[in-house]
Amino acid sequence: MSQTYEALKHFITSTMQTSHIYQPAMLAKLLQSSGEASLEVIARHLLAYDDSQVEYYEERVKAMVGEVLTKNHGITEKIKEGRSITGYRLVGFNELSQGEVDELIDLCASKLDQELARNRFKHRNFRRSPISGSTRFNVLKRAKHRCELCGVSADDRALDVDHILPKSKGGSDDESNLQALCSLCNQNKGNRDSEDFRDIKNAYAERDSSCVFCNEAPARAIAENELALAFLDSYPVTDGHTLIIPKRHVADYFDLYQPELNAIQQLMRLRKEELQRADKAITGFNVGVNAGQSAGQTVFHCHIHLIPRRDGDVEEPRGGVRGVIPSMQIY
Repeated sequence: MSQTYEALKHFITSTMQTSHIYQPAMLAKLLQSSGEASLEVIARHLLAYDDSQVEYYEERVKAMVGEVLTKNHGITEKIKEGRSITGYRLVGFNELSQGEVDELIDLCASKLDQELARNRFKHRNFRRSPISGSTRFNVLKRAKHRCELCGVSADDRALDVDHILPKSKGGSDDESNLQALCSLCNQNKGNRDSEDFRDIKNAYAERDSSCVFCNEAPARAIAENELALAFLDSYPVTDGHTLIIPKRHVADYFDLYQPELNAIQQLMRLRKEELQRADKAITGFNVGVNAGQSAGQTVFHCHIHLIPRRDGDVEEPRGGVRGVIPSMQIY
């Protein structure tokens, strides 16, 4: 037996550590292709194992092309088991000779060439806007390797990094505008969400000339991203007390858009790490939002308090934010 055989056998059976089908599938294709294959050939081979792609096109067949050919033209008919569609049948196929079948296949192939020449799949060309590997890793890590829409695990369906506000609608590549979606949810979402993204894009620029945060916070910012900024509280509870706000003027935390929540969370983590690097005495944090006048909100531009805590800074810290109702802090 050759050394190459022994080395590959050892790698496949003992060394290879897999979290997906990619390594064994690629090696199998190379072995089947006399040792080498183009990037496209390998990619198509991997695609053959992706059930989520099959599920996506099954839905497209039922909702689109199958409906058109059956209802609009009567060329096909549905094959059903109970109420479920399991396939389609070409009406009158048994009347065709083999020569006629071959000629019709050639005509379909010619039509396919015409359509492909128009780059009909341009809208699904992910290479037009690559997301860096580090950004993709951060987004997937934040989502704990689950689809943020349906919750499916990356072990069961491939995850894509999706633009919440689509690039075609003016969305950016900032992490605050990215989410992890399984390939099926992402493809079904496309860039045609039910909301009018043009209005949302304009809403992000909304400011209130009478709002102290809209007017003063940008000049006081110690950190910011596309949709949020952080600045030091003017009346700090502890040293380092920081406020994180959306740039858009919005009063209530519960009216924030998902990209704004992402942006605020990003800044909160960044600021937490900065504070702990600068002051080793910080051993905890209170994170709080006053939503509504009865909850103590006095500035009606949503803001999140990030309050560093140190051992011994109060006599009895137990209960934390429960202290907003003093009699209920200790339990």
